[in-house]
Amino acid sequence: MELAGRVALVTGAGQRVGQAIAVALGGRGMRVAVHYRGSAAGAAATCDAVRAAGGEAHPFQADLGEPDAPAALVDAAAAHFGGLDVLVNSAAVMERTPVAEVTTAQWDAMFALNLRAPFFCAQAAARHMHETGGAIVNLADLAAFETWPAYVPHTITKAGVVQMTRALARALAPRVRVNAVAPGTVLLPQGWREADAERLRSTTPLARNGSPDDVVRAVLYLLDADFVTGDVLLVDGGRHVRT
Repeated sequence: MELAGRVALVTGAGQRVGQAIAVALGGRGMRVAVHYRGSAAGAAATCDAVRAAGGEAHPFQADLGEPDAPAALVDAAAAHFGGLDVLVNSAAVMERTPVAEVTTAQWDAMFALNLRAPFFCAQAAARHMHETGGAIVNLADLAAFETWPAYVPHTITKAGVVQMTRALARALAPRVRVNAVAPGTVLLPQGWREADAERLRSTTPLARNGSPDDVVRAVLYLLDADFVTGDVLLVDGGRHVRT
């Protein structure tokens, strides 16, 4: 897909990996809808960086945990820019939730943001992409393929993202391609220590942790790869083959 001049919506683009993806799309000459929930300053910084990289940008605030917010966000972005060609579903939450301590409120909030929101963002985006075609990239997680006892709800949501990607790729073909990137350790969760980073490095086949740029390169590949759909690209330094 030729990206220059086209419109992209990146959810969760006010910080971390979502921010890096939005800036990279700006570097490819795209017009980027920068979604954020609470980090207005982060979204503003993302917009500035997108413009500095050569793209256009506009911030859009939405709490994607609210049922009607995903479709409203997509429609607002498409209305502002006059269309929509790319959707990157990056917004998500990862909380440590030991099984015995999981509450129904935690469960519902995690599923609403991590799984329900990307589905309904994709559903709305497909309506705008129907005539001209487009591409959707979902951010899954290595957790979708492993068992993490302290993060069970999170792992289930990300496994759902993987299956959602496959199902939407079939349902929306041939006009819309749908793929996913499943990162491993590219950024430590908030509150983790350097000792945790070293433990992960020492148990990763490539003997290092990644960075947001590793995810960015995977997203750009999937946007460029016009004959790829329904795929999930693991970007984890080989952790999925370590045992």
